[in-house]
Amino acid sequence: MAGFHTKTFLKHDDYMTPRYAWENIKEFIPKDKVIYEPFYGDGKSGNYLRELGFEVIHEPVDFFENNLGDIIVSNPPFSKSKEVIYRLRELDKPFIILMPINKINTSYFRENFKSTNDLQLIIPRKRIHFEKQIDGEKIEGWKNACNFDCFYYCYKIGLKNSITWLE
Repeated sequence: MAGFHTKTFLKHDDYMTPRYAWENIKEFIPKDKVIYEPFYGDGKSGNYLRELGFEVIHEPVDFFENNLGDIIVSNPPFSKSKEVIYRLRELDKPFIILMPINKINTSYFRENFKSTNDLQLIIPRKRIHFEKQIDGEKIEGWKNACNFDCFYYCYKIGLKNSITWLE
């Protein structure tokens, strides 16, 4: 498996979100909002959210040029984290995004969210294991055991607690 700082990871940043990652937090996603899942990948993420009962916009369009839906729920490409964070702050709409835990300590994350009380975290019980793809093809035999932890970063969601620990 390619690590975070290898050229392979930067070239192939296609790690698909498993269904259970959205099932884990379905109770925290507002039911009365249209979800925009902007990072298309293999298209399954939007389907998973629809199967869980949500209205979802999930099309292969450019996140940086579009502003769709009422809330963003996504697993953005980690290699584009900085650009995604700036865009989310610019949009200033509710979101739940799945990203590595170390993103909260980056200067760009702090710059954009340090002064707000609207940021909350959902911490999974265990690591989320993503499906690796290269150029849209699932990598067979690839060990999808993730070597890093992720949080669900929530903005303007209105959770009961600043930190929610999943059981």
